[in-house]
Amino acid sequence: MKYLPFIYAISLFISMLVCLELGRRYGLKSSIEEPEKASGSKRIIEGTFFGLLSLLLAFSFSGAISRFDHRRELIIEEANDIGTAYLRVDMLATDEQPKMRDLFRTYLDVRLAAYRALPNIDEAKKKLNESIQLQNQIWASAVTSTRNTSSHPDSGKLLLPAINSMIDISNTRTWAALTHPPVIIFGFLFFVALICSFIAGGTLATAKTKPWVHALAFALLTCASVFTILEIEYPREGFINIEKYDQALVEVRTSMN
Repeated sequence: MKYLPFIYAISLFISMLVCLELGRRYGLKSSIEEPEKASGSKRIIEGTFFGLLSLLLAFSFSGAISRFDHRRELIIEEANDIGTAYLRVDMLATDEQPKMRDLFRTYLDVRLAAYRALPNIDEAKKKLNESIQLQNQIWASAVTSTRNTSSHPDSGKLLLPAINSMIDISNTRTWAALTHPPVIIFGFLFFVALICSFIAGGTLATAKTKPWVHALAFALLTCASVFTILEIEYPREGFINIEKYDQALVEVRTSMN
């Protein structure tokens, strides 16, 4: 998974070059003059394929950007939820606060470690399981502490909902990170790109000169677009990285010291 965008883009580029050459050879063998009407119909069909490829690229890019933005927003939301819950620990009895604050610090450290472990899925899952255990400890401790007569009378009404939001957003972030288009979408995009390459190769056969620069540019730009889409879709595995937005969580952790 770590090198998925690069492997996919390189595989697509090589396959498109092969299809361009196959299309050119096929075009040379079938270079019999066609009636103008048939030729026009052929161009319409070819245009449909290229239009479909354009739509697939456009919608894939738009969807990837939308999910990327949503994940960034969730990072800020989690930072806010943890910060709010931590501040409301002040409403607990004085002797209950140190233990609760230590749990919060450990919890945030584990959450950050889970995100930094990516794209190592096994290590990230291990850290996420640790964070779930800490969530249970924080919740149980909060329920007990808010019943303490020395705590603020409204501590249960304010602290428990804040902790609940903190737990909910962690689950939301986990599933948001796992939300991607079905694999068949990228498979279909690969297939359509190869068909368009074959068609473009057939066009090369009818040209008086061999516009290989145009053909290579078509393959290169298509693969670059797909590579960018995958980089945005999996933002913790390549050049386009969402890790810098974790700084919001780091700042919350710093404020806990």
